[in-house]
Amino acid sequence: MEMVNVDSANLSEIGYDPDTKKLHVVFNNGALYHYEDVPQETYDELVESDSIGSFFHEEVRYSFNYVRVE
Repeated sequence: MEMVNVDSANLSEIGYDPDTKKLHVVFNNGALYHYEDVPQETYDELVESDSIGSFFHEEVRYSFNYVRVE
């Protein structure tokens, strides 16, 4: 899985594993989270959004189960 650098005030990198449907998010403070059962469409919309941070907070952050990895 490839992580992509993003331009956001809160996020630094995101990646998506379509096999497990896990969204990997690295925040600017270095914390890594895995969000579970995220549809491919949601990831695609996140990447294509005008504001990745806003989309993440509105559509992902509290909508999916997550685990802090680091």
